[in-house]
Parts: sequence; C-alpha cells; structure tokens
Amino acid sequence: MPVRDSLLEEVARRFALLADPNRLRILHVLVEHDGQSVAELAGTLDMARPNVSQHLSRLLEAGIVGRRRDGRAVRYSVTDPAVSALCDLVCSSLRDEARIRAERLEAAG
Repeated sequence: MPVRDSLLEEVARRFALLADPNRLRILHVLVEHDGQSVAELAGTLDMARPNVSQHLSRLLEAGIVGRRRDGRAVRYSVTDPAVSALCDLVCSSLRDEARIRAERLEAAG
C-alpha cells in the first residue's frame, strides 16, 4: 500500500518532536503518573517550569498530550496511546540489544 508524501512528512514531524530527550522524560512521567501539573513535572524532572511549559505546548499542539483544569491547576496527560506503545517498543528493543551485547562480551571474555 503506497504512503502519501504528506503522511510521511507528518510522521517525520512526529518523530522529530519525540526526538527530544526532555520531551521523552516528560512523556514518561505522564505515562507513569497521569494528570501532572507543570510545577509537579518540573519538580520531578528537575527542570525549569518555563522549559517544561514550552515542551508541553509543543506536545499539546501535536495532540500527544491533553490538559484539563483542576481548580487553579492545569493537569496534563498523554492522549495519544500510540506514543506509549512506541516508547515501550523502542525501549524494549534497546534493552534487548544491550542484553545481547553483554552476553556476547561475556562469552568472548
């Protein structure tokens, strides 16, 4: 099945957005602890609040996260389930590769 260039461009934008380690750290926390505020994320990740807000704005614009008001706080959560599955897949693959390399080194040494 052919893939349109416009879809490939959107996929590239999504991967570029996810290529930032700080955004991945934010997403990891949101997957583990749904409904975090900017202040909570900043404290957990030891990042400046403006930096967290900037990353969340990009993730929100892309539809990867959503937000809801909780009194005075705004809470963020992951809204795109494919992101969690993709991160799990990549992390699992990297862990497997590291294990295989370690086993090969052990066998060789």
